[in-house]
Order: sequence, then C-alpha cells, then structure tokens
Amino acid sequence: QVQLVQSGGGLVQAGGSLRLSCAASGNIFAINVMGWYRQAPGKQRELVAYITSGGTTVYADSVKGRFTISRDNAKNTVYLQMNSLKPEDTAVYLCNAKTALASTYWGQGTQVTASS
Repeated sequence: QVQLVQSGGGLVQAGGSLRLSCAASGNIFAINVMGWYRQAPGKQRELVAYITSGGTTVYADSVKGRFTISRDNAKNTVYLQMNSLKPEDTAVYLCNAKTALASTYWGQGTQVTASS
C-alpha cells in the first residue's frame, strides 16, 4: 500500500505561480511513476505531468514550458511548480503513483484556482 498526502494549491491571479507537493509513504519502493492529474468541473480527468523513477518527465502540451515536475527521493516527495497560471488551469489537482505491478494510488486532491 502507498499513501499520498498533498499540500499546496490555492487561489492566485492569472500569471501567478503555485507549487504543489505530494509526499508518499508506505511501500514507496514499489513506486515507479509519480504524476499529477487535474479535473475541472464538467471535464474529464487529464494528465498534467509525470516523472519516472529514472527521472524521465512527460508533460501535457497545455502546460509545457510553464509547469515543472520534480521529485526529492530523500523526502519521497514529488512537486509540481506551476508558473504563468491561466484561468483554464483551474481544477482539482490530484497526485498519482503507479507501481511496477500496475497498482494506482491517488492523493486527496487540492484546488488550484487562477483568477482572471
């Protein structure tokens, strides 16, 4: 089992920045990918970015150049630095972890609002 606890997020004006954190605990050695998804009202959940245990990163086209995902292995924490936020980035952001056995775990979610 893996537990994910998120922090960060909140309300910011368009053009501003926020950072999300996701701390993993439990069977962390089983995790091979961690990432962030988001879900806006009335829309499907979508991938924002993920990072593999080897450090490879992948971003949605909509956030490339503005968001950066990183991980601190010593703290078992993954971060999402969000710059130049746009109103369309407004959503609930969820941390995600996948294990080598294809188990998936989710954080509790955190609201990010970029006001115009």
